[in-house]
Amino acid sequence: MTTRWLDPDQQLAWRAYIVGTTLLLERLDRDLRDNHQVSLPEYEILVRLSEAPERRLRMAELADSVKNSRSRITHTIARMEREGLVDRAQCDSDGRGVNAHLTDAGSQRLVAAAPCHVESVRACLIDLVAADDVAAVGRVFAAVADELGTGDRDPILSPASA
Repeated sequence: MTTRWLDPDQQLAWRAYIVGTTLLLERLDRDLRDNHQVSLPEYEILVRLSEAPERRLRMAELADSVKNSRSRITHTIARMEREGLVDRAQCDSDGRGVNAHLTDAGSQRLVAAAPCHVESVRACLIDLVAADDVAAVGRVFAAVADELGTGDRDPILSPASA
């Protein structure tokens, strides 16, 4: 098998992606932690629960939606539960599964954090590049997610209206 090495432009793009995403995710996480005592992964969980019917998702479905292992989501939800942001309960439908539910306190934290998070996303990404570049980034990473995803297309990345 012959290795298809990256050409210099591809290598530059790859390295810029690695450095840029590392710095971006660290900044977004720090802004949320410093201003709202919630991490970026916790924020994404709050968002997913807020968008779910009755603000509730099965733990397995939540893990799939945020692309985390079930073990990691269990630990994160346990921490968030201690803070009163979520609670857990057996599924009414089968008794085997467990639902995560966004509490009123979790919803309030999300509402308070959202403007800060959006401003950080704008300042650290959206406002730095041209609109067509933002659209290209969206297309690129939707394609990556579609290729590497393990289940149905993510409705957040592939809305029905698209």
